[in-house]
Amino acid sequence: MTDRQDDRASSRSLSRARAYQSDSHTVASVNAALLLRRPLLVTGRPGTGKSTLAHHVARELRLGRVLVWPVTSRTTLKDGLYTYDAIGRLREAGRTAAAHARPVSEPLARAEEVSDIGVYLRLGPLGTALLPSHQPRVLLVDELDKSDIDLPNDLLHVFEEGEFEIPELVRLAKERTVDVMTHDPGVVATVVQGLVQCTEFPLVVITSNGEREFPAAFLRRCIQLDLPEPDPEKLTRIVEAHLGHDATVRAQDLIETFLRNRAEGLLSTDQLLNAIFLSLGDGVPARREELVRLLLRPLGPGT
Repeated sequence: MTDRQDDRASSRSLSRARAYQSDSHTVASVNAALLLRRPLLVTGRPGTGKSTLAHHVARELRLGRVLVWPVTSRTTLKDGLYTYDAIGRLREAGRTAAAHARPVSEPLARAEEVSDIGVYLRLGPLGTALLPSHQPRVLLVDELDKSDIDLPNDLLHVFEEGEFEIPELVRLAKERTVDVMTHDPGVVATVVQGLVQCTEFPLVVITSNGEREFPAAFLRRCIQLDLPEPDPEKLTRIVEAHLGHDATVRAQDLIETFLRNRAEGLLSTDQLLNAIFLSLGDGVPARREELVRLLLRPLGPGT
């Protein structure tokens, strides 16, 4: 995902975060994760607000932009910590050597080596979250259950220590400091002696759709929060927070239809919001009722 795509996704999540409906159990779990410096493992069916919770907390506590790390089956720990463009740097070394009329195999001078390496390093979302700061950053590790089997355990050491080393920088002279790019667009950070170490442990929100079990050691390290599907009262509050009181009153039949369909199969709250918006909005195609029925169709079998 590019920075621009990441920002658009964060903007959409932020708008949903304004209307997020938390409860006392969720608030207590977030507070425990902050006080105990532990990741918050949030489970629940799609549409229960797992990812939105991270943006809601960041907004309520004024913790700044959420660092989003979407996980796939190919994701490794290093992807979250940092990336190093070794090939790009090697090409630049070749151009520099040619410009000085010397063999490419001849080592670059130490000053040249140190001055340009930061251009080829970029901290990932986890690495950026571990930078020294005056307040904790919010890191969203989205859908960890999609990861390789080793990633949850690989994360344990970083979560325990709150730091990591960048070997490419550790090999440089110990007194050196290097400016590197971060996961925040346009923001550069200074890394001293190749070590990134947090001063305020980030709030790490890890989401899971429950598609796999995690190792016991990983679960012990986390504060676990399971988000149930919203009941009718909470669902009404969610609709009102997003679309207003008038729309909620006019859409009672759609809310009831949604609840009946959800009892028969998997439905997300976003489907209901889209159906209401489509049903009550202006300038909607003539086959509105058919489109609404399609939106409220279950995505999968129920439990």
